[in-house]
Amino acid sequence: MADGSQSLDRVATWVVERSRTVVAAFLVVTVVFALGLGAVSTEAGTSQFTQATPAQEAFDAVTENFEPAFSSGNETTQLVQRGRNVLTKAELLAMLRAIDRLEREESLRVASTGSAAGTVATTIDPTARTTEDEIDVIENATAAEIRAAVRTAAATDPAFRSRLSDDFNPRSASASATIAVVTHELPVSTDASSGASETDPLQPIQVRARTAVAPVDAAITVFGSGIVAEEFSTVVGDSLLLVVPAALALILLFLVLSFRDPIDLLLSVLALAMALVWTFGFMGLASVPFTQLLIAVPPLILAVGIDFGIHTINRYREERVAGVDAARALRTAFEQLLMAFAIVTGTTVVGFSANLTSALAPIRDFGLVAAVSIVFTFLIFGLFLPALKALADRARERRSLPAFSDEPLGQEGSRLARVLTGGVAIAKRQPVAFLLVLAVVSTGVAAYATGVDTSFSDEDFLPPAETPAVYDSLPEPFAPSEYTVTGTIDFLEENFDFAAEDRVTIYVEGPLEQDFALESFQRAQRDPPDAIVAANRTAQTESVVTVIRQYADQSNSFARLVARNDPDADGVPEDNLATVYDALLTSPVRDRALRYITDDRRSARVVYTTEADAAQSDVTADARRVADRYRFEATATGETVVFQSISDIIFRSAIQSLAVALLLTALFLLAVYKLLVDDATLGLVNLVPILVAVTFIAGSMRLFGVPFNALTATILSITIGLGIDYSAHIVHRFTDEYDPSGQGDVIPALERTVRGTGGAVTGSMLTTTSGIGVLVLAFTPVLGQFGLITALSVFYSYVAAMLVTPSVVVVWARLTG
Repeated sequence: MADGSQSLDRVATWVVERSRTVVAAFLVVTVVFALGLGAVSTEAGTSQFTQATPAQEAFDAVTENFEPAFSSGNETTQLVQRGRNVLTKAELLAMLRAIDRLEREESLRVASTGSAAGTVATTIDPTARTTEDEIDVIENATAAEIRAAVRTAAATDPAFRSRLSDDFNPRSASASATIAVVTHELPVSTDASSGASETDPLQPIQVRARTAVAPVDAAITVFGSGIVAEEFSTVVGDSLLLVVPAALALILLFLVLSFRDPIDLLLSVLALAMALVWTFGFMGLASVPFTQLLIAVPPLILAVGIDFGIHTINRYREERVAGVDAARALRTAFEQLLMAFAIVTGTTVVGFSANLTSALAPIRDFGLVAAVSIVFTFLIFGLFLPALKALADRARERRSLPAFSDEPLGQEGSRLARVLTGGVAIAKRQPVAFLLVLAVVSTGVAAYATGVDTSFSDEDFLPPAETPAVYDSLPEPFAPSEYTVTGTIDFLEENFDFAAEDRVTIYVEGPLEQDFALESFQRAQRDPPDAIVAANRTAQTESVVTVIRQYADQSNSFARLVARNDPDADGVPEDNLATVYDALLTSPVRDRALRYITDDRRSARVVYTTEADAAQSDVTADARRVADRYRFEATATGETVVFQSISDIIFRSAIQSLAVALLLTALFLLAVYKLLVDDATLGLVNLVPILVAVTFIAGSMRLFGVPFNALTATILSITIGLGIDYSAHIVHRFTDEYDPSGQGDVIPALERTVRGTGGAVTGSMLTTTSGIGVLVLAFTPVLGQFGLITALSVFYSYVAAMLVTPSVVVVWARLTG
């Protein structure tokens, strides 16, 4: 401890007496980090979460082996038209003119189109070959001819019906919506990984398509993966542009109320700006992309930085009010707080770093950047701000400038001081009974919290279908962009059958020329689980068996080949499968067959239709049960399965990071207090309030319907990292105020502690909850939920620190006294 005190004394000497050198050194480092700002890249969407999971690897294999180049699944643009009746002459013409505008623009690389309007035109006049021809046909057709063509197309063309909304009425030839499909010929196939990404080769094409369609006089929305990618990217910038200024405004408000001195306010704001520059510069230099999860980091930096700033200024003012000169007051505040800041930083870094154990790269990046940013914040507010304060006060004294306010928060006799000592009053009367009641209540809340849901979907990261009206009045540049994706997705799911249909894929690997191979496929279809669509107790599937049966209906010679090798006459051959495959893969249906079996006959895919209203977890569980029925290695995959696997990982990450954070924080605190006061048990005193806060925040998540998702999965470890700050400040200040050799000194020491530190803790809580709580203004649900829950966790941690810590300290003193 002597060596530690000497080291701390030397550091204090540098900061207070050589403050100019310290400030200059920090400014140089700031310039270095500023060089990395230009290298910061962004990454958005859900595809960043889906890598390196078995379901995603199977999804990639299916895409690579079975999806043809230029497949229509990824290289299409949808034109969604809405109206009272999209089958009237005017509406049909509007859709055809929109398609014509796209075809005329060479940069859009339109290869083909399909629309209900085009079908109506060719039904009236089969000689119409181009979109221009179709426009001419509709322009010259009567309303009666159009209605007759609609009825004919509905009766003879299944594709026509699929492009119309569920309310389509053939008799009246009416429908409220339709979808046209535009296929683009791209030089490379798009990324077919599950989940959406902000990088999509269709993005510039569909953005231009939206501009091209805009002049058409009809309600036509351009939709596709490129539009989704654009909104994923745009929402990050929009959220930052709204959240950071709002956080700064609220924090400035509370800083004004806390400091009541413009000089101290400016010093703290400068330190905050440096912390942000260091963090973003580190991201650029370390090539860590800025993701939607990392939008939470700037408010965290602002919150923790203000926590340190308020404590520094408040402790300094306590000494000044007591009559200590400025240099000595700053030195005392520095020596007392630097160790407290180190404890807070250590526990916060441990809490954030626990997310490095996650299997998901974006959560690991969040844990890394958050932990590094807190270290930067500690250095800036622990060393730079006191040095800058020393320079400012010396300059103020030389120029005889007035001090606007030297009163600390929570000064004895103030109203705030009386409120802050409420926990001490409980500790003075019935600390044991209070803690026992609290233990029972916390246990009940923890049991209730076990019902928290887990979710992962594209919609978590997309803006809401309708932007709240309050945002409409925001001036530029804060006004949000116009978002259409979520509303369009909701509209399609509500109005089109195919949009609600879901499918999963079983990826099968093995020697598929074995006689039992296709019979294995058939047996797996029988008596499927509830989430799999079935007819006559047989699952609805698409596989190479489907192609074999369809081609047997078209070719007599192939039908005879199948029959010779089908002993049980069920249409599925069991013998000489190599011969059957050879015939199939040299036939006109080769391309279709290769969508379900590879040329080397070593892998296949079987597509199952699932119930539209089945839960993601049920679909995944049932798909895995079906996969287990195959006699080969079989993996369930598809976007639903991949997303559910990410949900499972998210839940495991939440529990795992909580356990790691608790364990490492406990070990850290035990070691620190053993070194500081030769009593490791004080470290456990710090943990009790935060355990209470963790149970209450988990219970609140269930109460408010907030699931564990990609960002809220970090909340339990963050609650430990941020929340323990309050109890750490109180316990550390208590060790300074408490004389263990004296008897009956605990309560007075606690009263001095909460009056001295409690005011700063209260100011810190207000700024932190405000700074982080503004995330509810973000345009993505996942960030809004994170902001709400994090703000609550900080508030719960503060309340627990102020009410619970005194009773725990009293019980500790009795047990160790």
